Amino acid sequence: MTDGTADAGLSGHPSATGRQSFNTAGIAPMDRPSAITRFFMGIVAWAEKLNFKYAKLGNPPVYDTATFPWATEVEKAWPHIRAELDRVLLRQSELPTFQDISTDVKTISTDAGWKTFFLVGFGVKSEQNIKACPQTWEAVQKIPGLKTAMFSIFEPGKHLPAHRGPYNGVLRLHLGMIVPEPADKLAIRVKDQICHWQEGKVLIFDDAYEHEAWNHTDKTRVVLFVDFVKPLRFPARFVNWALMNLALFTPFIREGLDNHKAWEKKFYAEAEAFRNRPQN
Repeated sequence: MTDGTADAGLSGHPSATGRQSFNTAGIAPMDRPSAITRFFMGIVAWAEKLNFKYAKLGNPPVYDTATFPWATEVEKAWPHIRAELDRVLLRQSELPTFQDISTDVKTISTDAGWKTFFLVGFGVKSEQNIKACPQTWEAVQKIPGLKTAMFSIFEPGKHLPAHRGPYNGVLRLHLGMIVPEPADKLAIRVKDQICHWQEGKVLIFDDAYEHEAWNHTDKTRVVLFVDFVKPLRFPARFVNWALMNLALFTPFIREGLDNHKAWEKKFYAEAEAFRNRPQN
């Protein structure tokens, strides 16, 4: 799953070993003029240094999956999750792009190549989507500190440029759901490691490191995308808990939740109208 090598044509200038760089060259920071948000992001910058110092499992860009014993339970659920995903993809063209939900994503993606299907975002559930994917929901409940879970859909040709996540208080899990061939045209780079998804296998990494992903095949790639709370020692654990809860009140997260609620209402209303349509 991991080559452990850097590709000079893709990796740019990764940060020094054992360090996290808190910005990405060539990518403008996500801009929000709100004074409350600027204050909050100042606290986040301080908390990130704390999280790095007090990380229970160190700060590797990519983790050994064996470090998380529950990961095998998630992998065992793959056949059931795949069956639910296949039903979701029957309406693939109606699924929202990531930037439809979170407008800040426009800094790295503006086309229709990255689609999503959220079960939970920042701890807020999508009840209708959970109802559509109950076994997927059951599987992700095995992940301690679950914050976000969704299907992440890369259309053919999609390339997400180098960027870093907004905060290092979470780790990211990808469970390969649909991984087309050839493998050398489909990958994710995290810092200086090139990783390849495998169907039914988990990849866990720290998205606070610069990373990029690409699907240069002619078929759709899908992963189950999860963010969960990074294992931390005190006092970082307490600060991280507080920030995770306060984040729900920031404008860009409220906007994303509102956008998803509006999409969900329309999506399921259309499905209900179709079911109730008179049969000729």
